Amino acid sequence: MTKQNSRKFSSIVVDGYDRAPSRGMLRAVGFKTEDFQKPQIGIASTWSMVTPCNMHINKLADDAAKGADQAGGKAIIFNTITVSDGISMGSEGMKYSLVSREVIADSIETVVGCQGFDGFVTIGGCDKNMPGCVMAMARLNRPSIFVYGGTILPGCYKGKNQDIVSIFEAVGAYANKKIDDQELLGIESCAIPGPGSCGGMYTANTMASAIEALGLSLPNSSAQAAISKEKEEDCINAGAAVLNLLKNDIKPRDIMTKKAFENAITVITALGGSTNAVLHFIAMAHAAKVKLTIDDFTRIGKKVPVLADLKPSGRFVMAELVNIGGTTPLMKMLLDKGLLHGDCLTVTGKTVAENLKDTKPYPDGQEIIRSFDNPIKKDGHLVILYGNLASQGAVAKISGKEGLVFSGKAIVFESEEKALQAILNGSVKKGHVVVIRYEGPRGGPGMREMLSPTSAIMGKGLGKEVALITDGRFSGGSHGFVIGHITPEAFEGGALAIVKNGDPITIDANKRELNLDIPASEIKKRLKSWKQPKPRYTQGVLYKYFKEVTSASLGAVTDS
Repeated sequence: MTKQNSRKFSSIVVDGYDRAPSRGMLRAVGFKTEDFQKPQIGIASTWSMVTPCNMHINKLADDAAKGADQAGGKAIIFNTITVSDGISMGSEGMKYSLVSREVIADSIETVVGCQGFDGFVTIGGCDKNMPGCVMAMARLNRPSIFVYGGTILPGCYKGKNQDIVSIFEAVGAYANKKIDDQELLGIESCAIPGPGSCGGMYTANTMASAIEALGLSLPNSSAQAAISKEKEEDCINAGAAVLNLLKNDIKPRDIMTKKAFENAITVITALGGSTNAVLHFIAMAHAAKVKLTIDDFTRIGKKVPVLADLKPSGRFVMAELVNIGGTTPLMKMLLDKGLLHGDCLTVTGKTVAENLKDTKPYPDGQEIIRSFDNPIKKDGHLVILYGNLASQGAVAKISGKEGLVFSGKAIVFESEEKALQAILNGSVKKGHVVVIRYEGPRGGPGMREMLSPTSAIMGKGLGKEVALITDGRFSGGSHGFVIGHITPEAFEGGALAIVKNGDPITIDANKRELNLDIPASEIKKRLKSWKQPKPRYTQGVLYKYFKEVTSASLGAVTDS
């Protein structure tokens, strides 16, 4: 690529006598005369003090800018938003979480497109940052790279590792009088010791691992502590890597192929990742114009085992995986087993196989990543269910620990808050299937995560005795017999809308079915008399989202 072509977009903004006003504005933000002949590299930072996941990303953005400048570019840092799932969980504010994914993608696209950046780095910490960043990368299709802000270190209480889910489950234990005020305060005070994303294989670490497997991050970017020399170097190297991408004219859609998405599904299956991956992968693929469906998770899950013993259902946190080598040895295992496409291109300019060529195996005796002969689960944990309650699909995370079949009686709630209150006060009992509806992409709107009620169920000791189904979704920290993303959602007249208290419901992971066990004639009768409720919001961003969003089975995107 010629020097002029490496400035394909910035040259339009700054070259020529008529662009003097633009140059004058840029001189005020630090440009020197020679900088106008350099490729402009945007650094999209999701820094914010609203959450520990992102509180350090301003420093990481500085490091990425340093790397881009040293490699011959001119870096320009800009910000986008983040919100905190962990703080807003269980409240009305959580409805903005999935919306933030769209805002992040839109805002990065807006700034890069407006300013004429030739390439860019995106840096994300909390859950929705990552798919939002990647969606913008795919839409713009300019040389770019993603950097993960890194995982938090575990907290410690009474000699045991703790994290955010420990606090949520402590709430249930407190309600069940298993712990007292002092112990709840102790866990709350110790579980989150500093910067970084939630520490288990929750959605942030799931998506970071997925994006690396997709080929959009440098090797092991997904498996570094937020505050570490390795993460600092990762950012510097990422800034430099964009210049190499420019030189070789490698763009996101060259990397984001169907086979690359299959690699990402394989890796997060082996890791036991979050159900949110299904929603986000489909949205990212949509932005890249790649056809990906929920059924691809079933197809790949049938041949890929769960190997990682990571929280929420396992024993270990991400920082412990970092200490034994991170994600690259796992990817090498999967490649050697024939489960990864080694010929997929990555942001290094090399293929997956070339990146992994010299990767050392995990140390002997480690217990975090199992062998193929001794898996946590012999096939995938992300189970796509169909049936009369989910004619367009639903998503379950079945680790096997909670069993594979559950039959029970419905106890129905029109919102997450009402369900949580009933769980904590003892109204939800053994044998219940908790139904939480009108929490879908349009019904919420915003498709809230149900970490509060699922954690309360676990904290109450009902993890194997109670199931929960919803047209909302789940935090990566949720575990137990939980089914989300039910489509059509209740607001759209899905069968979830007409379930009544006491109705029998069966969840069968073996048959991949979710059914309301009443006669079809009764379902038809109830649906005929059902009336769609009025929208909960009539202005603002939630109303805009309500009007534009697609179903969960299509990724809940807003630009279809």
